[in-house]
Amino acid sequence: MKFWQSLAWCEPEQLVAVAQFAEELGFEGVLNADHAVFPETVNAPYPYSGDGKPPMTADSPYPDCWVSIAFMAAATTRLRLSTSVYVLPLRNPFEVAKAAGSLAIFSDNRFALGIGAGWMKDEFDIYGVEFSGRGKRMDEMIAVLRKLWQGGMVEHQGPHYTFPRLCIEPAPSRQLPIYVGGANDAALRRAAFRGEGWLGAGNAPDEVPAIMARLQQYRREAGRESEPFETIVGLTTSPDLDTFKRLREQGMTAGVNLPFSFALGTRSSLDAKKRFMESFAAKFVQPLG
Repeated sequence: MKFWQSLAWCEPEQLVAVAQFAEELGFEGVLNADHAVFPETVNAPYPYSGDGKPPMTADSPYPDCWVSIAFMAAATTRLRLSTSVYVLPLRNPFEVAKAAGSLAIFSDNRFALGIGAGWMKDEFDIYGVEFSGRGKRMDEMIAVLRKLWQGGMVEHQGPHYTFPRLCIEPAPSRQLPIYVGGANDAALRRAAFRGEGWLGAGNAPDEVPAIMARLQQYRREAGRESEPFETIVGLTTSPDLDTFKRLREQGMTAGVNLPFSFALGTRSSLDAKKRFMESFAAKFVQPLG
């Protein structure tokens, strides 16, 4: 089993050092987080908590994904990098294709694009982007990204995006993996039919086998059951070796170490983060990796 370190809400000045240490410890990769803006008043309910309140606040740091991941890629050689999750339908597909493709080139194909439909309607309203229908728009965006990443002249005509023959150069040497986040059935189907992996938003261990079974069913329906597929799942319970072993047998390919703010508080020193990662690596990364 592989393991990723969540970097959600990590202090920006510590990101590079944390990434380097994660590589040293044998983590598979690191997961950055994304919000474009954070309004003073959030009216949208957070879908992954019982009371609808989000775990982040207006002062939770969200450095630009492309810039921060580029710095971490430049400071590492093996570590994989992804976003958990990038709010794709909020953005322009040409800008995403260029930025993500460039990251793939400069990181020697260590970057995977982790995407989600987004839950914060307030953010979409501020951007002037339609919130309803974002799932269908995101499906078409994935197709557009695939075309733009293949290199050479491409064109597209669809319900949301239409463009003449054009290219974005340089193109990555191969298609970027896309990991789809989200807990609802639409997200699971999107991951199975259109992605190379699924990103959980935090699940109890007992929920995971049913999710893995649904993903496997959808992949069979898509005729993709023989293709590589990552399932990166953060657990909401305390990490346990036997639990990871059991879930590995159920099809879970990767676990996630908690965001530092959950384990160490809103702000913590780099040394505290290193000790926390070191303990997790000794208990789980090294025995199961």
